[in-house]
Amino acid sequence: MTFKTKFTITLFAFVLAFSSCNTEDVAEQNADEAALSTNKEVNASTSKVGVCSEVPGWASQNGGTTGGGTSAETAVTTYAQLKSAIENTAVKVIKVSGTITVSARISFQNQTGKTIYGTSGARIVSTNQTKDGSGIIYFKGCKNIIIRNLIFEGPGAYDTDGWDNATLDNCQNVWVDHCEFRDGVDGNFDIKNKSDFITVSYTKFTYLKAPKAGGSGGSDDHRYSNLIGSSDSATADRGTFRITFARCWWASGCKERMPRVRFGKVHIINSYFNSSVSNKCIAAGFEANIKVENNVFENVKTPIELMTGLTAVTVTSGNVFTNTSGNKAGKNTAFTPPYSIVTLAASAVKSDVSAGAGATFSGNTCGSF
Repeated sequence: MTFKTKFTITLFAFVLAFSSCNTEDVAEQNADEAALSTNKEVNASTSKVGVCSEVPGWASQNGGTTGGGTSAETAVTTYAQLKSAIENTAVKVIKVSGTITVSARISFQNQTGKTIYGTSGARIVSTNQTKDGSGIIYFKGCKNIIIRNLIFEGPGAYDTDGWDNATLDNCQNVWVDHCEFRDGVDGNFDIKNKSDFITVSYTKFTYLKAPKAGGSGGSDDHRYSNLIGSSDSATADRGTFRITFARCWWASGCKERMPRVRFGKVHIINSYFNSSVSNKCIAAGFEANIKVENNVFENVKTPIELMTGLTAVTVTSGNVFTNTSGNKAGKNTAFTPPYSIVTLAASAVKSDVSAGAGATFSGNTCGSF
């Protein structure tokens, strides 16, 4: 073989290799861009770690949600320390470790720019099932709050007209991320009284304890997870309750209210419903405006309940219903969210959410989309 022939072959091989590498680089770049593109379906998990500025959903609006940011942390391991840190407006980041049992519901009031998060396995627990003594944390009049990587554990459902594990009351710009709410007395996590611009992401709702019957409220099984809006007559709530539930999991034991909505513009996207004891899942109440997008409903009853006086429910074609009974259809045309959010194809939702929802991080690590 002549030198010229050898050189030609070598040059051709080099060009071919360069072209192949360049093609792979372009393909990788295109894949990255596709994963980051807005409102575009993808077939695998796209959640990333470490980009705290990328708040998904409604909490990204109205100036955004940053919590306490990079402020110095205050570490707590006891009820007294937790209560003190929550009530101290100068404390901007609270790190919870271990299991803290609350002796009375903690009031988290009138604060702006604060983060409360848990280290791996951190739990805040209540064992009180009475009307006045139940509940864990009550957020009222707060703005720009982040709650992350915490387990809120109640003593089990008991209809004494008691309190939820956590309640947002007239709060704005709150991001609840990678938490678990289990076994609340009245409910797991409720949102009321003009609260607005809320995102709940990668959060798990469940009941692991049997409900206690015979409460004064009248229900023998009050495993009702999430209530949005307290009354049809609370018309001051109109124009608020802009809430996103993204990649959440209504898991075993949830009976109803996943969620039950009044007034709000609520976006439920890429979430997983698989409680086999369910009576109903998403309930559209008075003036509710709900977009139900690319979720998975599995082994549940009445995925969508259309109640009297609703505004609209849009159930997109991307939802999956497996072994369900009862209504699956919407009514009228719901709102269009003003934000962009990466959307999983429904085929990827079950594996992504069941692996990622709940207090699955090691601390104050951000899970953006």
